[in-house]
Amino acid sequence: MAVKLSYLIEGIEPLEVIGDVDRNIAGLESDSRKVIKDGMFVAVRGVNTDGHKYIPVVASTHVGAIVCEQFPSKLENGITYIRVADSGIALGILASTWYGNPSTKLKLVGVTGTNGKTTTATLLYEMAKLEGYKAGLLSTVCNYIMNEAVPTTHTTPDPLTLNELLARMVDAGCDYAFMEVSSHAAHQHRIAGLHFAGAVFSNLTRDHLDYHGTVENYMNAKKMFFDMLPSDAFALVNEDDKAGRYMVQNTKAKTYTYSLRADADFRCRVLETRLDGTLLSLNGRDVEVAFTGRFNAYNLTAVYGASCLIGWDKEEILVNMSRLVPVAGRFQTIQSPDGVTAIVDYAHTPDALVNVLDTIREIIGAGGEITTVVGAGGNRDHGKRPMMASEAARRSDLLLLTSDNPRDEVPEDIIAEMKEGLTKEELRKTICISDRREAIRTALKMTKPGSVVLVAGKGHETYQEVKGVRHHFDDREEIRKCFE
Repeated sequence: MAVKLSYLIEGIEPLEVIGDVDRNIAGLESDSRKVIKDGMFVAVRGVNTDGHKYIPVVASTHVGAIVCEQFPSKLENGITYIRVADSGIALGILASTWYGNPSTKLKLVGVTGTNGKTTTATLLYEMAKLEGYKAGLLSTVCNYIMNEAVPTTHTTPDPLTLNELLARMVDAGCDYAFMEVSSHAAHQHRIAGLHFAGAVFSNLTRDHLDYHGTVENYMNAKKMFFDMLPSDAFALVNEDDKAGRYMVQNTKAKTYTYSLRADADFRCRVLETRLDGTLLSLNGRDVEVAFTGRFNAYNLTAVYGASCLIGWDKEEILVNMSRLVPVAGRFQTIQSPDGVTAIVDYAHTPDALVNVLDTIREIIGAGGEITTVVGAGGNRDHGKRPMMASEAARRSDLLLLTSDNPRDEVPEDIIAEMKEGLTKEELRKTICISDRREAIRTALKMTKPGSVVLVAGKGHETYQEVKGVRHHFDDREEIRKCFE
């Protein structure tokens, strides 16, 4: 595959070009190690490294063109140098152009927010299939091109991977694509150059402050997604979250709201809730769903609203919502033969823990007992660790603090930081076991029939990341082994 350089750079608005643009480019890369002869290298200033420092190395590989924010002191003959204001934005636009602008050839809907992204995006993908359409999914759990699973490493892939996947969806005949849009992806311009038909905002609570620094920066990173929406797109936001209206202050898209508490374009009421399902009223129509909790009611209302805005038949939407099933690792229940219920959930923020535990308490009542097993990821926001322990302790009869993905940290040190959020009384009902397998086993052994054990934090994940190595570990497998 080769693309004319003059065509390739049409959309990036170069500040300065030195060299021949009437030449063919054989490849596009932002990784200096993968650049090929007559290819293009885009020097991006990343979180861990700056691509500009690799320009001299790339220049010796017979590369055809180099895109950068600052020209090197020495310019090599035979290379076209292109200076841009932001090479991250340029990479997104170039990637889209390189792959034939795939986001314009299907309807792409993005979902952002602290909690609920995976569930909402995945259920929209499942809804599209139930509606009879071909669809693709880009999510934390797995990417899908129709029913073909493509392993994922990031919530939102880099621009080249993202556009390649979208192009494969177009080639497969997909009518729709649904994707999670992380705050990192918006801030790093990984979604630059994409054309979105719609966007959904779920909620905003404290998360990723190790990267963004403050909640305000985190919120503004998500707002960048709505700021870039075109005028022919829809923007659907949670009216009950104070950040919802802020997200769409500057958007060109047509805005809509959904709510469980206020008047909105898409209104939901929870009529009845159980551990295995909920009866909802959506814009006055009752529907039984296989999901539990108010947080899932929000997710499903967002799915209902987005489905209506996409243009699907409202009656069919309601029928198909009753056919949807929960996403792996999201309030996933496992029953023991003697009546203990274990719930595996991806909750890894204070707010997510509150939502899940309040849902469990609402269902089982004041007389039921809840045991919570939870940890906190290493090399991430330290400030949320005591908050997570505090929220879990307040809502649990027994709390086990354990390891999550410790990464480069010592699990015991993470647990010690979590314990700082606990009162003396709460510490008396807390057990610290750094071995996650042993913590799950202990919790299940100590739980009486009729009670509930919440294993939180990892959800769908099938690994434990320790010192840069991923070891196989699945909370659901461990629970089933204990129950057997």
